[in-house]
Amino acid sequence: MEHVLHILAHGTLDSLKILPFLFITYLLMELLEHKAGDRVQRAISHAGKAGPAIGGALGLVPQCGFSAMAAGLYAGHIITPGTLLAVFLSTSDEMLPVFLGEGIAPARIFTVLGLKLGCALLVGFAADLLLRGRIRNIHISQLCEDEHCHCEKGVFRSAIHHTLHIFLFVLIVNLLLTGAFELIGEQRIAAAMNSVPVLGTVAAAVIGLIPNCAASVAIATLWTHGVISGGAMLSGLLTGAGAGLLVLFRTNKHLKENLLLLATLLGVGIFFGCLLDLTGLAALMNL
Repeated sequence: MEHVLHILAHGTLDSLKILPFLFITYLLMELLEHKAGDRVQRAISHAGKAGPAIGGALGLVPQCGFSAMAAGLYAGHIITPGTLLAVFLSTSDEMLPVFLGEGIAPARIFTVLGLKLGCALLVGFAADLLLRGRIRNIHISQLCEDEHCHCEKGVFRSAIHHTLHIFLFVLIVNLLLTGAFELIGEQRIAAAMNSVPVLGTVAAAVIGLIPNCAASVAIATLWTHGVISGGAMLSGLLTGAGAGLLVLFRTNKHLKENLLLLATLLGVGIFFGCLLDLTGLAALMNL
């Protein structure tokens, strides 16, 4: 019984962390749809050129709320694909608290953050350049139609409706994932990641995709204990977008688009992780 209560507590706490971010996101989207008009839409489109830089910087804040917010804004076609990828790649979830708790030197922490931000900016701006930073028309009205939220009854009520729908989905998935992590255990994860050098980097990237803070905690902890390489750690933390992926797949109806973003995230994580280990640059994080 105690084990079940532990899973319920951790799964619920992980989900509650993104609740205010979800509400702010949907409230902003409702205001844009019902109050702002074309002028604000044009301003957002123009600001989208700097989106990857802003998104990459916000993603470094140690929580997964901004990734969930970015996913909601992307589903509403308010931010560009490059901005979304920049947020996802720079998001570190629970990495920073783990590093601070383990007494990692500030220089090493800033090196990791710098590498993540550099990857986020490079990929974010490249993605927008290839896609020409395209932002389609805001379609919050379509989102309201799909969710049956009755937007005509007020922006606050509609925002609360959207928030609770997404939160319930995130809560259920988080409870299942927390239970799975409890059953697997850190030692088994470490053994799987170290069976083959390159396979360890790929395994870390795949584990990072799991939309639960336990993934970032496991990867950061394994690196601080010297169990995995710097490249494997970077790979897993680059793909670790927290709850952002859950919100993306729940709100964005374009499945092929979501899968392409997921594949890009995974490919980028594996590429930079392997690059760091094969070139010896991982030694930078040991200074």
